[in-house]
Amino acid sequence: MLKITGQRGTEKDSLSLILEGRLAGPWVDELNGYWSGLTGGQREHAAIDLSGVTFIDATGKALLDRLWRQGARLRATGCLTRCIVEEITGARGGSEEIDPGDRRCP
Repeated sequence: MLKITGQRGTEKDSLSLILEGRLAGPWVDELNGYWSGLTGGQREHAAIDLSGVTFIDATGKALLDRLWRQGARLRATGCLTRCIVEEITGARGGSEEIDPGDRRCP
């Protein structure tokens, strides 16, 4: 099961997607559908909070990679999600939030 909570920020079109549960199987399609329903401005300013995610399968990882390439920022805590976000973004160490504009490999 996956719970997705959209939380608006203070800036125009700013949005956080707070995920809780498993990003696997049919729940990947759930996130993809939610993302597809966002406006272009919301996508450009979206942050995906993975701190409540307990498992990510290969399909979930591929979706996160695509969303990151479309402008989403990925927030990760914990070993599993941080490792996956680092693989997607090429970032290493320290930062909980990986900005899509920083695609440098260390």
